[in-house]
Amino acid sequence: MSKDYLLTRDGTVLVVIDVQEKLFAKMEEKERVAENICKLIRFADILGIPIVITEQYPKGLGPTISEIRELTSTIKPIEKLEFSCLASSAFRERLAEIHAKNLVLTGIEAHICVAQTAIEALMYGYRVYVVHDAISSRRLEDKTVAVERMRQHGVTIVTSEMLMYEILRKAGTPEFKKILELVK
Repeated sequence: MSKDYLLTRDGTVLVVIDVQEKLFAKMEEKERVAENICKLIRFADILGIPIVITEQYPKGLGPTISEIRELTSTIKPIEKLEFSCLASSAFRERLAEIHAKNLVLTGIEAHICVAQTAIEALMYGYRVYVVHDAISSRRLEDKTVAVERMRQHGVTIVTSEMLMYEILRKAGTPEFKKILELVK
């Protein structure tokens, strides 16, 4: 029974929402957030978890920040104008292609694109996990309220390390040894 509540890698997708140069420069705790998103990308790569990246109006907000682009050079970001990623048909099609069941959300801004995506994803029947230390807003108050609202709707709030260990389930494996380097 408990496995129904714990996240597994099967059907899980890491979603990096709108971490773009012009807007990211204005985020609170941006260095920590970027570091945690990069850890999660490396984690997903080690475990073979698909990664989806979105960009909100890249003409105006610029491309995804270089730290993330370097780790995901083979992934083409999904460009969108909608705040909720689920409002984008290209995003929904990508999730269908990779048979997504569980969405792990990271990115910015917590109170706009992340929150709208999380809540709408629940309406589509996904299990939704928002990584608290891998999201941000320009104001921490907005992030705090966004997290509270998402939790009220049934989104699971986790931290990067919590998520990684939950998916790993046990120590002593070759994957665990690689992941251990990420969390040290």
